Amino acid sequence: METYRYQAVEKHIMSMIESGVLGLSDRLPSLRSLSSNIGVSISTVNQAYLELERKGVIESRPRSGFFVRRESSRLPLTEKKTSPMDRPRPVTRIGLIQTVLESVGSEGAVSLAVVAPGRELLPLKELGRITAAIVRDEPGRAMDYAPIPGDPRLIHQIAYRSMEHGIPVTPDDPIITAGCLEALYIALRSVCRRGDTVLIQSPTYYCFLQLLETLGLRAIEVPSCPQNGVLPEALHHALNTFDISACVLAPNFNNPDSSLTSDARKKEIVATLAARNIPLIEDDVSTDLHFDPKRPGTFKQFDTKGLVLLCSSFSKTIAPGYRVGWMLPGRFRQKALEIKATTNVSCATLSQMAIAEYLRQGRMERHLKKLRTSLEKQMDTMQMHLEQHFPKGTRVTHPTGGAVLWLELPHTINAVELFFQARNNGVGIAPGAVFTTQDKFSNYIRLSYGIPWTNDVQTGIETLGTLANQMNQE
Repeated sequence: METYRYQAVEKHIMSMIESGVLGLSDRLPSLRSLSSNIGVSISTVNQAYLELERKGVIESRPRSGFFVRRESSRLPLTEKKTSPMDRPRPVTRIGLIQTVLESVGSEGAVSLAVVAPGRELLPLKELGRITAAIVRDEPGRAMDYAPIPGDPRLIHQIAYRSMEHGIPVTPDDPIITAGCLEALYIALRSVCRRGDTVLIQSPTYYCFLQLLETLGLRAIEVPSCPQNGVLPEALHHALNTFDISACVLAPNFNNPDSSLTSDARKKEIVATLAARNIPLIEDDVSTDLHFDPKRPGTFKQFDTKGLVLLCSSFSKTIAPGYRVGWMLPGRFRQKALEIKATTNVSCATLSQMAIAEYLRQGRMERHLKKLRTSLEKQMDTMQMHLEQHFPKGTRVTHPTGGAVLWLELPHTINAVELFFQARNNGVGIAPGAVFTTQDKFSNYIRLSYGIPWTNDVQTGIETLGTLANQMNQE
């Protein structure tokens, strides 16, 4: 009977961990409180905790209690790999990318392919109240066109936040865009002409590749290491080998490998490109999603010549559907404004006004703190389930921010085939092949942990694991 009781306590604790109620490094309930809550003796709880510690699930810390082990039930880290530099290539991935993008906004499927916070994590009520007040109090202004650079109040707030983060900027610098992707589009058009070669990291966000293909640009890939991002020596080699017109890099939590480039390396990369007068387009969309206490720096912080065009948005933090992004285009501002004026004239006024007021009220930092905590816990929970359900030999990144995991599956598994099988079973993922112009990452997939952990998400991970195991045995 006593054996049954301590095993029941074990199962209770494991269910709390697997459901995400307890994340990695979280403190377990005290022996006394759990004993009281579930009606068993303190010795029974203690026996269960000791058994979980023996299994490597939890650990005891002197005078502190029991904690979920930070490294318990995690797959091994994705290996650091390098590949020889390839020639510049035209980008031809648009068909497969469009198929992956079909999951955006779809209902009913378990979408682990869309990188955005779940609705439960967004400030829906606050933004709803603010938007309603604007429509009530300033209906005329809300219905007017905004100026081409953007709503002045929002520009002021973005400039203020940028200066707080150590970025040299004035209130005249930012340009508001329809999400980060339009900012990247304007940036590329501002510094490149059809046929130019653009340096990108590999793997890279597939929408970058889509932009390059649409604009008739060629890509040269330099490897991105999940632990370190792009190495300055790899950049040097590419610049000495090819005629590079611009670079597009995501130094903070690159999508899909979540790599983080150190601030020292950022400074070195900016200096290297500045010496050659080469523009650097910086994707800054995930920087606010850092799990460590200190926010990472940006390339833009080290920009003294106006050659860095920083692109960002609020889509990954507060309002994906508002489609509000911005860019700090440096010396290319006038050209960027000309392109903006001939693209969509100006962005939606009401959403700009709502976000400007949200920022003015000082709500952003408190929200970001809660969001980062939730994302880290969701990431930990997904890591644990991947270890339980995926084939032996699977590896995964251990990010310190962002919202994606980059999985390396056994070589017997074709990720594109897994993508289609998963889609047929109601689960959305992104196959590695869409993150490169080359024949690489055929056994990689990207998973988003942006949505809160639910039974549906757990079932989706179990389904993926079953499909991967079946493919691994064929």
